[in-house]
Amino acid sequence: MAVVSLSSSSPILSPLLFTNPAASSSSSSHSNLPLFTATNRPRPPSIVLSYKSRSDLSSEDKKILLERYGLDPHDLLFEPPPPPKSKRTKEVQKRGRGKEVQPPEEPKPPRTTHKLLQVLGGKARRKKLLSPKGMDVRPMMVVVKGAAFDILQAACGCPASLRPGRWLDLYSGTGSVGIEAISRGCSEVHFVEMDPWVVSDVLRPNLECTGFLDVSVIHTVRVENFLERAEQFVGKGGSFDYISVTPPYTEVDYGMLMGQISKSPLIGEDTFVVVEYPSRTNMLDSCGCLVKITERRFGRTHLVIYGPTWAQKNRK
Repeated sequence: MAVVSLSSSSPILSPLLFTNPAASSSSSSHSNLPLFTATNRPRPPSIVLSYKSRSDLSSEDKKILLERYGLDPHDLLFEPPPPPKSKRTKEVQKRGRGKEVQPPEEPKPPRTTHKLLQVLGGKARRKKLLSPKGMDVRPMMVVVKGAAFDILQAACGCPASLRPGRWLDLYSGTGSVGIEAISRGCSEVHFVEMDPWVVSDVLRPNLECTGFLDVSVIHTVRVENFLERAEQFVGKGGSFDYISVTPPYTEVDYGMLMGQISKSPLIGEDTFVVVEYPSRTNMLDSCGCLVKITERRFGRTHLVIYGPTWAQKNRK
């Protein structure tokens, strides 16, 4: 129900008031009674127009009716337009209330490689290796890699080369450690690297250029998953003779990682484990049945090698 109240200062009688003709003829006999006329009303009359819905009267009829009583139809019939919506209101309505829309991410530049690494010893000595530009992969430093293999060769009793065996290269990245192992005498290397681009554009080309692809096995999987399902990945080949662990420093819990490696069936009584780790990291004196053979520091990088007790005697 909508009600429009219209007021006029001119003396207009409401159409709802009716006058009795008989009473008006006898008004002289009742002169003492107050007579309400248009001139002595206490307040201006009001004209009330009521209708049940807006569809009862057309807009033209309403306009004529209002003009008949001396009113401006534009003041009553036309509603002011709603205030314009701000840009932020429109954005909120589009993306939904309470939800933030992140700006589109800029496309990442394509990953590229360069040849800064090389094989240090063995039959592939001085061959250049690919490595990613930037900090996507952090290869083992040349001085650290050289020291690690010198220590291993001395501990195995073969200073000129490695004792033949199988090598497991965890967090292999460019594959420089595993390739160095093959070049120095290892018969087979398993590379574990989770980044498909590194595998296809860095690791595999390095194995092809050195001629070691036929004696290599690549596992494109996370190291944690590989250790949990080691028997499924390597079959019944048993434990490895060498294991290298060169993870990204900031993404690894060394306590959990070394605990998982020490309990793995990949470690045997004659296995050597080479671990590269950052400063302020506490490493245990043993890894499963293996003992610490040596521990070296190269600036902020540390190197520890675990092995069998007989290797520790050879080292001394």
